[in-house]
Amino acid sequence: MDPLAETESSIPLGRAERAGWWVETAILVALLLTMIVLAALQIGLRNFAGTGLAWADEALRLLVLWTALFGAVAASREDRHIRIDLLSRFLSPRPRSGVALLLDLFTAGVCIVLAWYSADFVLDSHRFGDTVLGGLPAWSFQVVLPLAFALIAWRYLLHALRHLLLLTGRGAA
Repeated sequence: MDPLAETESSIPLGRAERAGWWVETAILVALLLTMIVLAALQIGLRNFAGTGLAWADEALRLLVLWTALFGAVAASREDRHIRIDLLSRFLSPRPRSGVALLLDLFTAGVCIVLAWYSADFVLDSHRFGDTVLGGLPAWSFQVVLPLAFALIAWRYLLHALRHLLLLTGRGAA
């Protein structure tokens, strides 16, 4: 076993981070499997029984939203979002960390704004009594929006801190 991983697993934050990774991955897998099974069931019922589940199409749209957001959260934990990165090929490690710091702060800022406005959207949905899936409160399915954006913002603030430490020479590469 890698000594660094062994040390990291003994630190409570490292264990919490690992537990979070497992929870996020389990939720993502469960969402994806549910989506696949429900879509296959709906297709089968329509093609072979001439019927379908009235709520399935709306549920699938919600599952797509949740899967996309949990996928974005999972991508943010390892800083694996899609990016156009032309500069890093030409920059040495220290300037590369500076550019990464600015990009991480920008990403965190955008996600904070998105979390704020999506929280406002969810609150409005709650106030107006919006419903989905035949009468369930819509806000309970929409609450994933501000939570996911807030978590992504948090992750990018942590990435920014790591790049700041690299820039100041206090972090490991």
